[in-house]
Amino acid sequence: MSDDNPRIAVCPGSYDPVTNGHLDVISRAARVFDKVVVGVVNNPVRKQKTLFTAEERKKFIEDATAELGNVEVGVMSNLLVEFAREQGATAIIKGLRAISDFEYEFEMNQLNRKLAAEIESMYIFASANYSFLSSTGVKEIATFGGDVGDLVPGPVAKALAERLSR
Repeated sequence: MSDDNPRIAVCPGSYDPVTNGHLDVISRAARVFDKVVVGVVNNPVRKQKTLFTAEERKKFIEDATAELGNVEVGVMSNLLVEFAREQGATAIIKGLRAISDFEYEFEMNQLNRKLAAEIESMYIFASANYSFLSSTGVKEIATFGGDVGDLVPGPVAKALAERLSR
């Protein structure tokens, strides 16, 4: 790719909290694109109140992706396609784990395409060892004192234990 026309992708999500599955998708996208902007959704529409603030979630991702020189993290408070345009992105990257993810993402793809046909949606299938992993599942395990150390970065596991200890 030329520096004049870098390939930029946005990788959006609530990341509440970021999991090793999310980081797998982000790092794989970073191998394909010149720049990946991780868009942390400020106030997710599909989910209740987040456990961590947008700034906390942003910091977790920044720390976990620090070794990836072409990854940036930003907080999104607008439509995904508008955020992508602001970043100069030509692609939206999403991870897919199961058929249920596909059904939701198919619908979102159609809506995003109607709003911004110039921005492609692309999907990275979850690696087998992360195909079961979700932020919701991690929070549930942590709520009941389970070990999530191999599911999330160390600082996230520590923050979950502190925030969710019963």
